[in-house]
Amino acid sequence: MKQIFKNITIVIAFLFVLPTVFAQLDMINAAEYKALVKSDKNVVTVHAGKAKNYNANHLKGSILISYKSTDQEGDIKGLMLNPQDLATLFGESGISETNTIVLYDNGSQKYSTRMYWLLKYLGAPNVKILHKDKDEWRKARLVLVSTPTKGKATTFTPSVDASILALMADVEASKDDANVVLIDVRAADEFNGTAEKSNGHIPGAININHEDFLTESKAYKSAADLKAMVEKLGATSDKTIILYCITSIRGAVGYVAFKNILDYPNVKLYDGAEQEWITKHKLEK
Repeated sequence: MKQIFKNITIVIAFLFVLPTVFAQLDMINAAEYKALVKSDKNVVTVHAGKAKNYNANHLKGSILISYKSTDQEGDIKGLMLNPQDLATLFGESGISETNTIVLYDNGSQKYSTRMYWLLKYLGAPNVKILHKDKDEWRKARLVLVSTPTKGKATTFTPSVDASILALMADVEASKDDANVVLIDVRAADEFNGTAEKSNGHIPGAININHEDFLTESKAYKSAADLKAMVEKLGATSDKTIILYCITSIRGAVGYVAFKNILDYPNVKLYDGAEQEWITKHKLEK
């Protein structure tokens, strides 16, 4: 009888932990990355940050797709290219939606998470984020080089997931919808309009600095820590969460926290962000 009770306890504990485990499957560490590259010949590794960082040193075999190359030209800064143009960019760079895609940046999480969101928006099913932790990379003996790698051009066939994109109309409606939480992930002085060149935030938004989702080493905090932080502000799992910043680069850090660490079902990124909002609306302080 004692053994049966023990087994039931183990099963219950496993089921309690299971959602958190599965929620974090898209986040991998250096050791896991090294094992993945050895076991999966379909892996494409992408440096999603700035070209100058890639040129200084990068993971051996990784290709450069700077987050800036995914932006369209125009008056509204930071808007993503249309889906077909994004698919063409990824395909010409050597990425297919059938690849296992591993993303990393300079360690800030900003650029890798932005690229992650873009690829998930295009319907890529198997996308991972590798945090650049120098100590972990050193222990795993990941090889860094300065010689660039050029990917072999292929075809990326998009299957757009519009459910993770918030449009201006969604943000406009959020102010009067108790089931939606709009989160500005900029620093407090940017949110309040006291920072230089900041005029405040979108009406109805709450503020969670994107850095508050991360530890001192810029790794993501645990699900328990994040849950305690966001629920205190009313961002519970039964709500639709919409995130933004100036151009939704930092917003993507919050997107991954809610979607992958906390496993919230309804999480969106407002791609137009503050830059689009101010073309038609005022901000508030």
